[in-house]
Parts: sequence; C-alpha cells; structure tokens
Amino acid sequence: MKDKHERIPVAEVEATPGLSRRRFLAAGSMVALGVGALSATGLEASAREALAREFTLLGAEAGNTLLVLARDIFPHDHIEDRYYRQALAPLEAQAADDAELRQLLAEGTTALDELARARFQRPYAAIERESDRLVLLYLIEHGAFFQRLKGHLVTGFYDNKEVWPLFGYEGSSWEQGGYLNRGFNDIDWLEQDA
Repeated sequence: MKDKHERIPVAEVEATPGLSRRRFLAAGSMVALGVGALSATGLEASAREALAREFTLLGAEAGNTLLVLARDIFPHDHIEDRYYRQALAPLEAQAADDAELRQLLAEGTTALDELARARFQRPYAAIERESDRLVLLYLIEHGAFFQRLKGHLVTGFYDNKEVWPLFGYEGSSWEQGGYLNRGFNDIDWLEQDA
C-alpha cells in the first residue's frame, strides 16, 4: 500500500485509459469556465440582494424592484448597481418623513410586481429579459409612481459626481477658467474631413 503523501509517477497517470494530460487540462478548463460563469452570475445577484437589503424603510423586496426599475429607466450596463442605490437612497430617506411618498413607493412596487406576476409568473426583478420588463414599464409610464421615480433619478443618478468619470464627463470647468482653456477643442471623437 502506498503512503498517501507518496508521489505517483507520471507514467502511471498517463497510463490511465482514456485520460491524457491534454484531456485532463481541457476538461479542467471547461469546468473552471463553467464555475466562473456561474459564480459571476451568482455574485451579481448576491450583490444586488445585499443592496436591496439596505432599503430598511421599504424592505428588501421593494428595494430589489426599485433597483431593477431604476436600471431599466436609465440603462447603463457598465454602471454598477451601487450607483443606482446611491441615487435611490435620498428618495427612501424622504419617504421616511413623507407618508404620501412612502405609500406611493410601497404601492407602486407592489403593483408592478403584481403586474409582472400576472404576465410573467414572477416578480418584476426576477424577469430575466429586459425587453419583457420594458413591456411592463410602457404600461405604467404615465402613472404617478413611474413619473416620480424617473424625475428623482434624473438628478439623483446623473448628479452623482462618482458617476461622471464613468461617462467620460470631467465635471464643471468654470472653477478652472471655463471651457475655452479646458476642453473646448477636445473633439477627438469627431473626424475631420481633409
């Protein structure tokens, strides 16, 4: 009997029927890719769930709906959910002191989830395809809930100075002499015809 710490000669491993180093490495690579893909999807979902739990007033379920809804209203795939949460935080804080706003947000998220369940048999945030979620948004876009959320996010999201560099915006220029000396001629995105 071999000691468990004794090294197995390479010749014995290579002699295993149907298993070569190449097949072993190929199979190992495929398993690693599969685990990586599942982990990335799981990490994204768990990160969103963690952010949704930060909605202490409205609750995690409503928070999750609001996060996905905010992303659907102003979709930017390269922007992390945490920036959407930052944009929604003042609205939730305002709802703590404003019973009418709190009711609007609570009833709005509940109604959206019910609409999603009626049409897709799952809550709004659990609908995988963005195009399916957009169908629901077109149904509520003229309502007070949607309009209030959209109006808040326009400033709450785009006024966040942490987001500006992600869009390539350098910020205000007047403090540095204005745009004439800072960015006026930065038109590298425009090709000049010769």
